[in-house]
Amino acid sequence: MSPHPAAIPTLSAEEYLAQEDLAAEKHEYIRGEVFAMAGASDAHVTTAGNLFAAFKSHLRGSACRAFIADMKLRVQATDAFFYPDVFVLCGEPVPVQPQFKTDATLIVEVLSPATEAFDRGGKFAHYRRLLSLREYALADPATRTLDLYRKGGDGLWTLHPYSGDDVADFASIGLRLPLAEVFEGVGEPTAGNGG
Repeated sequence: MSPHPAAIPTLSAEEYLAQEDLAAEKHEYIRGEVFAMAGASDAHVTTAGNLFAAFKSHLRGSACRAFIADMKLRVQATDAFFYPDVFVLCGEPVPVQPQFKTDATLIVEVLSPATEAFDRGGKFAHYRRLLSLREYALADPATRTLDLYRKGGDGLWTLHPYSGDDVADFASIGLRLPLAEVFEGVGEPTAGNGG
């Protein structure tokens, strides 16, 4: 009997990208491990679509571009690839890659019960390693709230919570967006504060 447990097989980033091109479902990648992504609810897809549409319209003609859930974002510092619900990249991505981007300015994740803890904790820890990132937002369709974290000049992240009739200020792209537009077509909020 071996004194050490058998190693779990891991994939290199290149192997992951090659497999992901052929996969029927999407997978995220963290340091050699691959995680299947679950399907999304109507409220989740509607919220992400509303944000993407608002960002795309606002950014038309600028040096920024919005992406939706099918584009991968690489966090090279932590050897990870994610599929953010919506993200914005400003300027030319470096290096130019057709399969993924590396320089997000703004990232939005739409919360669901299965992903909320990771989106608020571990995933945000990965995203904070992106030097280009200025804002990270968590939109909760269940409570119709939005928590926006903004990186200050001192490198610290400050929470800006929005609820009710508030207008979310996406300062990184110069857009003020009423929550009514973020959650347009989403059912009534459920009880609770949504965090």
